[in-house]
Parts: sequence; C-alpha cells; structure tokens
Amino acid sequence: MDTAYLLDFLSMLVRWLHVIAGIAWIGSSFYFIWLDNSLDAPAPGSDAAKKGVGGELWAVHGGGFYNPQKYLVAPAALPEKLHWFKWEAYTTWLSGTALLVLVYWLKAGAMMVDGNVRELTALQAVGLGAASMVGSWIIYDLLCKSPLGKREGLLGLVIFGLITALAYGLAQAFGGRAAFIHVGSAIGTIMAANVFFVIIPGQKRMVTAMKAGQAPNPEDGKRAKQRSVHNNYFTLPVIFIMVSNHYGATYAHPHNWAVLALIMAAGVSIRHFFNRKHKGVYAWQYPAIGAVLLGVVAWWTAPRVQTLPPVEGEVTFNRVRAIVGQHCVACHSPAPTFPGITVPQAGVLLHTPGDLVQNAPRVYQQVVVTRLMPLGNVTNMTDQERAVIAAWVKAGAKME
Repeated sequence: MDTAYLLDFLSMLVRWLHVIAGIAWIGSSFYFIWLDNSLDAPAPGSDAAKKGVGGELWAVHGGGFYNPQKYLVAPAALPEKLHWFKWEAYTTWLSGTALLVLVYWLKAGAMMVDGNVRELTALQAVGLGAASMVGSWIIYDLLCKSPLGKREGLLGLVIFGLITALAYGLAQAFGGRAAFIHVGSAIGTIMAANVFFVIIPGQKRMVTAMKAGQAPNPEDGKRAKQRSVHNNYFTLPVIFIMVSNHYGATYAHPHNWAVLALIMAAGVSIRHFFNRKHKGVYAWQYPAIGAVLLGVVAWWTAPRVQTLPPVEGEVTFNRVRAIVGQHCVACHSPAPTFPGITVPQAGVLLHTPGDLVQNAPRVYQQVVVTRLMPLGNVTNMTDQERAVIAAWVKAGAKME
C-alpha cells in the first residue's frame, strides 16, 4: 500500500481523535467556568456553610436534579472516589501535535516553506515551528510567575500582545496556513502545559496534604484557577485557528498576522461576555466589540483583484490548459503526482477540458483573486500566466 496514502489515512484518524478530544476538553472548560461563575453562597448557618462550602447551585438536566458544591479550600475529608479532568487536555495536545507532524512537519517543504515569504530549508522550518511551541510556554509561564501575574488585566493584555507578536514573526517565516496553525499549536501547548505543570500538580499537592492530615495550601487553588481561566479565554481563538485552513481570505491576506489578531480579539471579547453573563452581568458591549472587529475583518479581507500585467499574445483555451497542466494538475487529478498528495485537493479536478471549464470560477478565485494557488507558489506561476487565466475567465471561459 502506498506510503503517502497511509500517512493521509493516518492523519484522518488522528484529526478525528483530535476533534473528539478537543470537544471534551473545551466542553469541560466551558462547563466549569460556567459552574464557578454561577455558584451562590450558601445561607449562613446552613449545613453547607458549616461544612465549608463556598458556593453551590441547583440544576436540572436529563431528567435529574444536581446540586454541585464548591468548598472554600477543601472538604474536611476526602471522598473515596475523586474525579480528575486531565486526559481530555493531554489527548487533545498529543493528537494535535501528531497531526501537526503528519500534515506539516513531514511535508514542510510544501506545507510550511513559501519562497515568496522566506527561503528556508524543511529542517529550519520544522525547528522554528517546534521552538515557537516551547518558547511560547516558557515566556508565558515566567510572566504568570512574575509580579505581573498578580495584575490579571495587564497580564492578559501582555499575553495577547506577545501572541500577536508571535503571529507576526511566524508570518514572516512561513506561508499563511502554516503560520496560523503554528500560532494555534503554540496556544494549545500553553493550555496543555497549564494543566500538566500547574493545575494537576497543584491539585495533587492539595490531595496529598489532606491525606497527611494537613491543611491544603490555598495558593495551589489560586494558581490553578488563574491558569484555568486563561485556558477558557484561549478556547475561541484556538477553535478558529483549527478551522482557518478552510478560509484562505484570512491566512492569505498580506497582513494575515493582523487579521488573526483581530479575530482572536473578537473571540476573547465574546468569551468575556459569556463569562460575565454567567455571573448575571449582561455586558453587551463585549459582543458588540466582537461584532465590530469581525466586521472590520470581513471588509479588510474582501477579495480585491490585484493589478496584473497586460496579456501578451492571444488568449486561447489550449494556452490556458497548458498553464493549468504545468501548475495545477499535479494536485488536481484523479491520481495526483505531487509528493505527499494522494487525492485531488478539495475534490477539484482540472485534468480534462470539461473539468477545467466547469471549475473555471474556482480557478479564478484561487489563482487570480486570492493567489493562494499554487500552494506557496511552489511551481512559480508568473503574473503573466495569472493574467492569461484571468482574461480567459472574463471572456467566458470557453473551450475554444
């Protein structure tokens, strides 16, 4: 069986796992932030208050009633069964990193390197991508542990500024799709590392202290809460980045890093509205800010055909077909010949005259308007060739 096909099939399975694990992790994050923000203090003198419960609520779901309670620090005695939430985070990060390797790092020459952005070897590109993940966590963690970590609002602004700077830096090194996905992998690494290095160890120390008959250190709970809240605000930007590869207008923009920053800011603003809403505060200015930011993105990324040189010579179908055959058919045929590609990309076929005419509008969009294709311009399509395709489509894309 073909190796490229096996890698493609494996990436499909890993992507499936990544989505499932991500749903579980993000779902639990949303739920626990909602739960934390929705708790009411128990009545003074009540049994709950006497037990050290700091907040509780009643809920109904699936035909049953639930009464979750949160203790100020910890209960007087540990229950026999204690549920931990960690494998959702670990599985999401491990599967996402595996997918990054399969889709990008093993095909770095085609999927990461863009000669129009910067000349890199595949090894240099992979090294830079890995460094962005590790370095982002180290810098973030140091900031949280610094005196700045006690000033949540300012810390959030600094973290957002650093992620924007990372997006800018990666956009100067990689093609747009790879730059976006590596920003997402850096944020995902921070989120998973928060769980692995801070939240779970802190909770283990609290449990160990209780088993030893000692009072848990409340600082462990405070640090875990801080990182959990950060993860909650990271979720919407990461989810967008996960699906961004389907929307070339964003990552192919000349200022794609700024487009990503605006979308991330919109996601944070919208998430903040819901977090406030859970506390009974309807701060509508935050979704309004998100809507304005997304409106700016829509206007800024709207397709605008770039000026092309005058067409030299006669525009004929055979001339257009030769250009497409040289630059596009290797990926858009029933049996692609481009290394690492096993099926026609996006299901688009261009190998026959009928297929080319049928898909002429899509060719025009990808080759002339967004200039996303060929991917990374790996085949060095010239502006003159793009001008020929544009002239052919505008003349009716006829097979003559």
